[in-house]
Amino acid sequence: MESESKQVKQKLGVLDILKEAVTFYVSNINFIIFTFLNSLPFFFVMLYFEILFQQTIVETPEIFSLLPFNERNHAYELDVIYDYGTNIPSRSFRKNYLPDKSFSKDYLPVLILLGFIYLVPLHVLELCSAVVTMDSASKLYSEENNMSVMDMFKRSIDISIMKGTFITSLYMLFWSTCLLIAFPWMAGNCYVLFRDLGYYIFFAVICFLGFVKLLKVYLEWSAIWNMSFVISVVDGIYGIGALRVSYYLSRGNQKRGLLVMLVFFALGLCLRLSCVSLGCYKGGYGIFVQIGLLAVLNTLKWLSCMIYFSDCKERKMQKKVDEESGKDLAK
Repeated sequence: MESESKQVKQKLGVLDILKEAVTFYVSNINFIIFTFLNSLPFFFVMLYFEILFQQTIVETPEIFSLLPFNERNHAYELDVIYDYGTNIPSRSFRKNYLPDKSFSKDYLPVLILLGFIYLVPLHVLELCSAVVTMDSASKLYSEENNMSVMDMFKRSIDISIMKGTFITSLYMLFWSTCLLIAFPWMAGNCYVLFRDLGYYIFFAVICFLGFVKLLKVYLEWSAIWNMSFVISVVDGIYGIGALRVSYYLSRGNQKRGLLVMLVFFALGLCLRLSCVSLGCYKGGYGIFVQIGLLAVLNTLKWLSCMIYFSDCKERKMQKKVDEESGKDLAK
């Protein structure tokens, strides 16, 4: 009995969570077909977003040079006039120099479009896809039965769950956007502070430390608000209530949640960087492969979050039972 209790108390490690998610995914062919069909609208919007986003990433140095605080670096150019025959400079003067592109005209509209796509159509489609995917996965995971693809579609359409989960997703979107904005804001401030001093190594070190800290915070909170999303779908708790329950269940499990999110963040980053380096955004089948793999990773991420939530919930319930039994023995 004691050994059985110890086995129940044992936590799933990060590798165990990932292995269970992959096993669940590949062992259900109907679920793979269902998630593929379910993700098609998200796939096509993501395709357009990624092409535009990767082009912007490639042009980031040029965009950065055209920002207002860099205008003085290209405001003038030096013209030198040489004496005829001697090739000796006689005089020089500066004249106004305007770059070929303007930040406000060429790049600001693109950045606004990227922000709009990310916040509205991409967010809504990812929400719908994630809700339907997790709802079907939770039924398969708990009931341990094989549903057909048609049954998954019929049983996954629940407007009340969609509405409630949308409220939770707004909180997720707000906090994630705030943290994502903090990355370029921090880099821009560091650059403005240290550009005139010439301490570029110091600037790089400060940026690196700041990015690491922000990334740690972002991944820790990603695990919490992703679990709140699962709670909204599985347990029907929405908004602030879902975030509170998620924060409570995450206590003592922050490291596991962070590592799970880090795995998917690193895989997604490697896919995007490899696609950028190979120039897949210019055309060809590479970008389709990348978006397809990102869609699979997204499904595996939500499956991992669901398994992580179930394990944290089981641990908390077991701990509560042990505490109550301990009190009874003390009496």
